[in-house]
Amino acid sequence: MASLLSMQCSASLRKNVSLVHLRTAALAVDRRNYSSKNGASAEYLHQSIVPSMHYQKSLPRLPIPKLEDTIKRYLAAQRPLLDDDQFRSTEKLTQDFQSGVGKQLHEELVAQDKSNKHTSYISGPWFDMYLSARDSVVLNFNPFMSFNPDPKMEYNNQLVRGTNMVCSAVRFMKTLRAGLLEPEVFHLNPAKSDTESFKKLIRWVPSALSWYGAYMVNAYPLDMSQYFRLFNSTRIPKQGRDELFTHEKGRHLLVMRKGNMYVFDVVDRDGNLVKPAEIQAHLKYILSDPTPAPAFPLGVLTSENRDVWAGLRDKLLAAGNGETLQVVDSALFCLCLDDETMRDHIHISHNMLHGDGCNRWYDKSFSVILTKDGQAAINFEHSWGDGVAVLRFQNEIFKDTTERPLVNPNSAAAAVDSASAVRRLQFKLDSELENGIAKAKENFNAAVSKLTIDAMEFKKGGKEQLKKSKLSPDAIAQLAFQMGFLRQYGKTVATYESCSTAAFKHGRTETIRPATVHTKRCAHAFVNQPGQHSVEQLQAMLNECSKYHGQLTKEAAMGQGFDRHLFALRYLANTTGQALHSLYKDPAYTAINHNILSTSTLTSPAVNLGGFAPVVPDGFGVGYGVHDNWIGCNVSSYPDRNVHEFLQCVHKSLEDIFTVLEGKPVS
Repeated sequence: MASLLSMQCSASLRKNVSLVHLRTAALAVDRRNYSSKNGASAEYLHQSIVPSMHYQKSLPRLPIPKLEDTIKRYLAAQRPLLDDDQFRSTEKLTQDFQSGVGKQLHEELVAQDKSNKHTSYISGPWFDMYLSARDSVVLNFNPFMSFNPDPKMEYNNQLVRGTNMVCSAVRFMKTLRAGLLEPEVFHLNPAKSDTESFKKLIRWVPSALSWYGAYMVNAYPLDMSQYFRLFNSTRIPKQGRDELFTHEKGRHLLVMRKGNMYVFDVVDRDGNLVKPAEIQAHLKYILSDPTPAPAFPLGVLTSENRDVWAGLRDKLLAAGNGETLQVVDSALFCLCLDDETMRDHIHISHNMLHGDGCNRWYDKSFSVILTKDGQAAINFEHSWGDGVAVLRFQNEIFKDTTERPLVNPNSAAAAVDSASAVRRLQFKLDSELENGIAKAKENFNAAVSKLTIDAMEFKKGGKEQLKKSKLSPDAIAQLAFQMGFLRQYGKTVATYESCSTAAFKHGRTETIRPATVHTKRCAHAFVNQPGQHSVEQLQAMLNECSKYHGQLTKEAAMGQGFDRHLFALRYLANTTGQALHSLYKDPAYTAINHNILSTSTLTSPAVNLGGFAPVVPDGFGVGYGVHDNWIGCNVSSYPDRNVHEFLQCVHKSLEDIFTVLEGKPVS
């Protein structure tokens, strides 16, 4: 897929999906108490009345936008980034594209979509884009989401919390595979749709019609097609294009400590959860194992360039490690037990986003990382899915471990022979493989040493005050980033905000483009023209920004953005050997896909903070959350940008916005 890799937009498109920005799913989290009180057992989280995949067959298909709408939205997004001459040139190219090659490609895409009704037009190309990318998954793909601490402080013990998380994860897996996990539904009117009576009714509606039944009561089921990849799944490196591997018969957990790898069964031969006291005993055994860290930790290879890693994996197989690698690949998931104690949020972010490279297997669908002081996070590989499943998993695990823990700080580990039950994996390495591991460690250290992370908390207002002012909290946060960047660097740049399209069958993500003519005008008024506008004028500008951002968000969630459509048309041209139209070679197209501000938001009762690296060397990776009375940002950068100064500028921008909302002039 060299043609795809040569795409000027590929670097930014690859990772800008990077932290789970699931507007719909996040809302669903806030509006539903997942684990039902009925039917919970030692084996399951809950037993849903409605089968997990009940709605999957009848989900609506992701629409392909009209070409003229895509062009109109593309030009609207380009307007704040270009001067008049550049805009005229881009406008001319888009008109030529729309009436010629673009029209033909669009018709081909629509025809292709009609003959593949089981999926979406973006699903195949999106998988291909991820799996064909050759960059390391570390920093370029894998994001992290850290768990809030357990409210009962004594449960934030590495062994106790690790045992409870493993048990809850197995219960989640069993609930999902038994079809007993509550379907993922966005309830607009939970009083009608999130009720026992409605669930009892809808379960009898055939799957082919069930979505329509939910729609009648303002409930929107979300796509769950990615969930099966959560467990027993690994991204396997191959030359040119990786593969996803899932082996659902695996009953064992992969545990990493000090770069050593261990496995033991957490599901017995009858398919039941191994006794929690036994799991506790095995984890205790691993935590007390005196084996030193290996001189050549194999996990660091998963941080390498994908082609380099694929070549080294072939050498591992040739050296007789095939069976051991199969054990790693088929494990339920990876539990990383770190010996470090976390100092602060910045330390947590670095540790959970990349760590030391040795105590990770970055290719697993997800890893649960647990530090010595019980700080926990999920780091997940991104090619298999966008986060609907990961966010749901994290919420369920947090709820289950904090409300129904299976072991407590006084629980005694079972008196079992852990030395027999736990196997430390040994690999046969020759000098070539040892050199490859040493080189991978060098490359990893060089890459992560360039990353800076900083965080900010704005305590003077949040969601409550913004909603009283009838403003979108997300719009105001995004405006603050525009104002902050303008204050720091004096310009408006390409900005990406990810939005889930999980309301559609095999939906992935769409892009919200928060840099608009409205945010540009408003940012200039606040930053460059102090004192030149009245409070009322500034409030009117804030309102305009909010309204337009709301429209962009709604369009993106409904599959009506422009980014995925243009991407799919380009992918089609590349895969069918057609020459690329000049629109795709336009410097303005390159620039809008060089996302200097890559942003993603998430608020959830389970999540403390989330983060990811910038998607371009001169960019910022902005993870943020707008809470009831405060706004938080967790931002990363490379040496080309100053993240500390950026956050100061964002803080000042939020201060100015909230001052104006209080009816006071900005000083």
